[in-house]
Amino acid sequence: MAILIAYYSRKGQNYWNGSIVDLAKGNTERVAEFVQRAVGGELFEIEPVREYSADYMTCTEEAKEELRQGARPALKRYPEGLDGIDTIFLGYPNWWGTMPMCVYTFLERFDLSGKKIVPFCTNEGSGMGSSERELKKLCKGATVAQGLSIHGAEAAKSEAKVAAWAKKNV
Repeated sequence: MAILIAYYSRKGQNYWNGSIVDLAKGNTERVAEFVQRAVGGELFEIEPVREYSADYMTCTEEAKEELRQGARPALKRYPEGLDGIDTIFLGYPNWWGTMPMCVYTFLERFDLSGKKIVPFCTNEGSGMGSSERELKKLCKGATVAQGLSIHGAEAAKSEAKVAAWAKKNV
């Protein structure tokens, strides 16, 4: 069984337990690496062509505007294809109650019929938001597993929890 771990993650300024902190590695990237250590697979970072502002508050406004517009930001690259991939672990931060719009761009590029989508989301208390429901609408013909919500400020210490969950989903 072939596994892809696709994720969008924000480095730099992030909201963390009520404060803005500077992260050398984004919370979602950290969790994606834990998934890979647990079950193998290829890591793929979803990267928009136009980067979000380095300033956290400006970034949240950019994200809100993209959501309001239903934007599909262009991405720098895509995997060559998903032939042979059975399971896609999909990671993202919860932005305004759902996935960042660049994750929608990524998903809409492929026919995901017959694939298993296993979502994980980092957040500061908003859980998965409506992202699981959105994934079921967006990923026609795919099976969407129950997602894992990781509190961003605890991401670095979540490896055991992430590994147990990932292993149950392959």
